[in-house]
Amino acid sequence: MSGKRMGYDAVRIEALEGREAVRKRPGMWVGSTSERGLHELVLQVVGWSVNRVLAGREGGSVDVTLTHDGGVRVADNGPGGPLAADGDTGGRGLEALLTGMSAVERGGRHIAHVSHGGHAGLFVANALSSRLTAEVQRGGTCRVQEYARGVAAAQPAATGPMAGSKTIIAFWPDTEVFETTWCSFAVLAERFQQVAFLNRGLGISLTDERPAGGARAVSFRFPDGVRDFVAALDAETGAALHPDVIGFEHEDPRMAGTVEVALLWSGSRRERIRSFANSRATRQGGTHVDGFRDGVAAAVTAYARERGLLTGDNAPWADRINDGLTAVVSVKLEHPEYLGATHDLLGNTDVRGCVGEAVREHLGSWLNEQPKHAAQVVDRILRNTHQD
Repeated sequence: MSGKRMGYDAVRIEALEGREAVRKRPGMWVGSTSERGLHELVLQVVGWSVNRVLAGREGGSVDVTLTHDGGVRVADNGPGGPLAADGDTGGRGLEALLTGMSAVERGGRHIAHVSHGGHAGLFVANALSSRLTAEVQRGGTCRVQEYARGVAAAQPAATGPMAGSKTIIAFWPDTEVFETTWCSFAVLAERFQQVAFLNRGLGISLTDERPAGGARAVSFRFPDGVRDFVAALDAETGAALHPDVIGFEHEDPRMAGTVEVALLWSGSRRERIRSFANSRATRQGGTHVDGFRDGVAAAVTAYARERGLLTGDNAPWADRINDGLTAVVSVKLEHPEYLGATHDLLGNTDVRGCVGEAVREHLGSWLNEQPKHAAQVVDRILRNTHQD
């Protein structure tokens, strides 16, 4: 069908830019206008705060509050950046991040610990909120600016002296955009726990001021990160074959990122592999999971063959290696590439080989250093193979 017949001409093209584009098509930015999209909006702001904290200091924290009037307040103790453009820093201020996607910070090596909209997340949250307040405590002063549906209501104002460094974003999701503005405490608590597991040492809390019977709160901080994650997953099944969770972190410039892995074999025959890219679940797996499986198979097979425990065809053996395996595979990449719009499947081609090599090396070392526990793992795989 021709463009003339379809009526495609300059008069009929609606050019939308900035906040109007976000408000016109909110689903493009947060997935939907349902509860799922509402939670995505919250996670975009929280993700921005988490990335700031982890880039700036160890032991940092992010505190999220669901306020009694339907708002969400996200406070972090990361390095305080300026609210407006600051000549002393030569960089953009928070105001620019809230009012334009062109304000994405550039230059230098950067890996997002949490992928939820990046710097565009603040702009999207501002555009899709009926009201937003940004507060920056920095250099002994506190400055505040308010917005209404993405537009500044006034210039940044100083509110008095303030010690320490803190950034607070408080926003009220717009009822004109979302079908519901009631966030689920349980859904957010589960996601924040996951983010804390995947970012060792990060503190993250969630407080709900809405219940009539009084506030409820949870807080998370895991000093061993993904090792703690695997231990928690294994506690649901129990009967671990070896007492210690196997874990390592490895950086590889070939994939422009890092991989962190933790694993444990249990008495169950169920395989549980949870995978993440920049702290976001990849429910369909991807190249990082393929690499993990390659590495586990290579390390365990090599160990068994070196000791004369495995001869002949690898096929039946390979099918049983992951029986009872509980694992978390987390990669953090400068440029994650996903297959499909849902970000459930990681597609970076370099990741498979890099992860596979790292797993083979580190798991192989553990097997050699822990012969008693390694024998338990190999013996169980052999028994399962012979039973089939």
